[in-house]
Amino acid sequence: MSTPEASLPDGAAHPDGVAHPSGGAARGAVDGVLFDVDDTLVDTRGAFALAIDAVCEVYLPHLPVERYGEVLALWRSDPHGWYRAYTRGELTFDGQRMLRANELQETFGGAVLDEDGYAGWRSVFWGTFEEGWRAHDDAAPVLKRLAAAGVRVGALSNAAVALQTDKLSRSGLSEVPMLVGVDTLGFGKPDPRVFVEACARLGTDPARTVYVGDELDVDARAAAAAGLTGVWIDRPGTRRGGPAEEDPEAARAAGVHVVASLDEVGDLVLDGR
Repeated sequence: MSTPEASLPDGAAHPDGVAHPSGGAARGAVDGVLFDVDDTLVDTRGAFALAIDAVCEVYLPHLPVERYGEVLALWRSDPHGWYRAYTRGELTFDGQRMLRANELQETFGGAVLDEDGYAGWRSVFWGTFEEGWRAHDDAAPVLKRLAAAGVRVGALSNAAVALQTDKLSRSGLSEVPMLVGVDTLGFGKPDPRVFVEACARLGTDPARTVYVGDELDVDARAAAAAGLTGVWIDRPGTRRGGPAEEDPEAARAAGVHVVASLDEVGDLVLDGR
């Protein structure tokens, strides 16, 4: 059964600045859209805020509540890139998380966590984090629009498949299949092979596939380099900070589409059909 075609506007180019007719060009039929999960479909930042508040109350009891936002900002920015080391297969999930937990402890005057201490910290953090998973308000509407148009959708994430499947389900987005996680190939984005694998599982050609994510470098630019159309969702007030690339003008110059909401993704894919 054929999939209805959608078109994107003119003007995209690969990260080398040169437009290519195959792979990542912004004009042409779109058969599928791949989404990142965290802070793209699911408001993970909001869940992290609840989890950080919970661990601050227990493990940083001396810290004024008005400083909890600083703890969240450091957690999200991950200035040493420990989570990205995990996605490259250099650290275990708990290994990177313990390093990050201890960075918070050391920065904000808490006691350093040993293995037992981290186990308690993880229990407080994770229980609150899971309960905080919620879909962004614009997620369900764009999924409905794409489904109605016959555009295939799926998820590609730098977290484990089982975790993200659970997260999507608890967030009310179980209709989105979790296609590729960091544990699928043993590494994650920005490696181009994960994007190609996700397209294969979605059943679409990379040149006819859009990828949407909240990180400019490992999501949108990496997708474009892999031959997809890269879209960076730059939600107002939710940038990570730290070493992450977050320059909208540089993104556009590299041929990446920059949107502020998933509503714009629907417009980008479906308008002008």
